[in-house]
Amino acid sequence: MGKAGAIGRKVAATLSSTGTPALFLSPAEGVHGDLGTVQAGDVVLILSYSGETEEVLRILPALRRLGVPVVVMTGRPHSTLAQRSDLVLDVAVEREADPYNLAPTASSAAMHALGDALAIAAMRARRFTPEDFARFHPGGALGRRLLLTVRDVMRSGSEHAVVHQSQTVKEALWVMTAAPIRGVVNVVDDEGKLVGIFTDGDLRRKLEKDPDLLNKRMEEVMTRNPTVITPDRLATEALHLLQEKEFDNLPVVDEEGRALGVVDVQDLIRAGIV
Repeated sequence: MGKAGAIGRKVAATLSSTGTPALFLSPAEGVHGDLGTVQAGDVVLILSYSGETEEVLRILPALRRLGVPVVVMTGRPHSTLAQRSDLVLDVAVEREADPYNLAPTASSAAMHALGDALAIAAMRARRFTPEDFARFHPGGALGRRLLLTVRDVMRSGSEHAVVHQSQTVKEALWVMTAAPIRGVVNVVDDEGKLVGIFTDGDLRRKLEKDPDLLNKRMEEVMTRNPTVITPDRLATEALHLLQEKEFDNLPVVDEEGRALGVVDVQDLIRAGIV
């Protein structure tokens, strides 16, 4: 009831959004039929700082008859409600924040914090992932970002810098310069399979040691066996790889290893992944 009821609604919402189905039940409505939402196998979490809230005490015997475990979050661990529960979570505070020590302020903050902590503990126990969170939030911007795949953000087609392994570094530079994502080119064989990559960083490092670099074939200077990703993987996974390897871009290949495009860290930033 009251402020504790408002917090209870929020805790139920947080539990549900993080993988633990939960409903808020008003004790006043519960004794008039809404108790039917409580089913075998449920756990009832009661929020009452005083532990003496009349409406809550009235519904407690009915909950007992249903045989469900009752957990009480209270600031009075020796209250009537606490003594009749299966588990007590003590949220006692020294005093409220208002000058008269009357308004539920510090106590409601403690309840709120512990409710969130319970939700996160349950989330971890259930191994709830960011992808699970996204599936529960399809209408929100965060959910949409978490559900984006590499296919949604990668550069392909005319935006994909790709050369054959027999082409020269000079030819590859023209291709790299013309592509929207500059600084990297995928190198393929006759079947279009990715055999390596070449970056502007490679160019600077190798040109210093080899004045004839521009006339070399790509297969002589490319980086072989690069880290790759497939288009069906989540964009968040691409970000993890880029951060782990400290790369700016990542080649995208199909199941046969054919080069499809590249995903660049700047595209992930624009998509709101970072």
